Amino acid sequence: MDILDGGKLLLTNGVSTIEGTSGGGLSTWATIAGRETNAGFGLSGHATVIELPDYGWTSYGVSAGLFDRVELSYARQNLDTRNVGTALGLGQGYTLNQDVFAAKLRIAGDLVYGEPMLPQIAIGIEHKRSSDAAVAKAVGAAKGKGTDFTLSATKLFLSHSVLVNATARLTKANQGGLLGFGSAAAPGYSVQFEGTVAYQPARRAVIGAEFRTKPDNLASAREDDWWDIFAAYAVTRNLSVTAAYVDLGSIATFDNQRGGFLSAQLAF
Repeated sequence: MDILDGGKLLLTNGVSTIEGTSGGGLSTWATIAGRETNAGFGLSGHATVIELPDYGWTSYGVSAGLFDRVELSYARQNLDTRNVGTALGLGQGYTLNQDVFAAKLRIAGDLVYGEPMLPQIAIGIEHKRSSDAAVAKAVGAAKGKGTDFTLSATKLFLSHSVLVNATARLTKANQGGLLGFGSAAAPGYSVQFEGTVAYQPARRAVIGAEFRTKPDNLASAREDDWWDIFAAYAVTRNLSVTAAYVDLGSIATFDNQRGGFLSAQLAF
């Protein structure tokens, strides 16, 4: 077995999502973290910053890929409310925090090789625990922790340098979980969609767009769908950087949360 040898094509391990799983910035893919193939064990770590008009987002995490079949990951998310914290009664610069523990299993197909029309398919589970359950419940959330389930299909059409992904997410999360899970009026799960289309103009570069639908459980805080336009670049075979323009809509009654996304990932 080759440990941390890294035999995948550049960028085919994806980047790190806001939940810490491999994929795009906003959407989970069927990819497995790390650069290792089915011959060994891969690792990756990431740090992400999102600058919005009224909020500041940071996250960091680590992922492990086992034989390009199983992915295990952890991410810490932090949402700085800045001046909004005072308006919301939380206090200046109050930060909402969440831990995300995730696992993913590739069940069929191959991202690059194999049947041209059979995508790589993976199922995933993401357990999210808010550190601010009292705040989540104060805005109407039913719980401060919850679990998402994902089913992803991803394919790189190598001859055309085009990647397509579709993910179905079963979730109760409000703003990804930072505002808790569900509500008295909407206590159950809903199915949400995540999609990505990307083009590789050069071996080290990818450009694309993502779209992610969101539940709208809280009467006190409307929730909008998310989208972005991104570019990722492999600085070296192990280091990649992703920049994006993101539109996260309304967050905790503050509309038009659009801004910049920057993430760095180190993968082996």
